Amino acid sequence: MPRLNRRLDRPIVLVGLMGVGKSTIGRRLAQRLGLGFVDSDDAIEDAAGAPAGEVFARYGEANFRDGERRLVARLLDGVVRVIATGGGAFVDPDTRRLLNEKAITVWLNAPVEVLAERTARRDTRPMLKTTDPKATLARLAAEREGFYAEAHIHVTSADGAHADVVGAIIRGLQAHLDERDG
Repeated sequence: MPRLNRRLDRPIVLVGLMGVGKSTIGRRLAQRLGLGFVDSDDAIEDAAGAPAGEVFARYGEANFRDGERRLVARLLDGVVRVIATGGGAFVDPDTRRLLNEKAITVWLNAPVEVLAERTARRDTRPMLKTTDPKATLARLAAEREGFYAEAHIHVTSADGAHADVVGAIIRGLQAHLDERDG
C-alpha cells in the first residue's frame, strides 16, 4: 500500500444506501491503508449531542441535510482519510459536487434484499420506520441510483467477505488514480 498511499492527495469518501456497509468497510479500508477514519453520522452526533437518527427525526430531513452538508464540508479539510457518509448525503447536489471535487468518492452498492436484512438488525433508521422497510429501501435505491452513479468508483458490497470489498475499493482507487494522473 505504500505506493498507493503516496498517491492519495485527498480523502476517500464512501457513499451509498443505508446498510450497505459504509462504516464497517470504511474502518477496514482506513486500517488497511494506514489512514484515519471518520463516520459523518458519528460527527453529527458529536456536534448535536444526539444520535444522527434522532436529529433527523427531530428536525426533519431538510434541516438535517443542511447541517450534514456543512459538516461534510468541514471534514474535507485537506486531511487524507476515509470518510463514511450518511445514506442521503450524496443525494444533495451541493454536497455531491463538493465531494466529487475535493475527495475520491466510492459508491458502495448492494442488492435491496441484503440491505433489508442488514438494516433490520437495528431500529435506528427513521426513514425505515414504515410498514414495509424493504419497499422503502427499494424506492430509495431507485430514486438515488443516478446520484450514486456520479461517484468516481463503483463497488458492489453483497454478502461476501469485507476483505473482498476492501480489495475491490483499493483496485478501484489504483485505477482511478492511474486515469487521473494519466
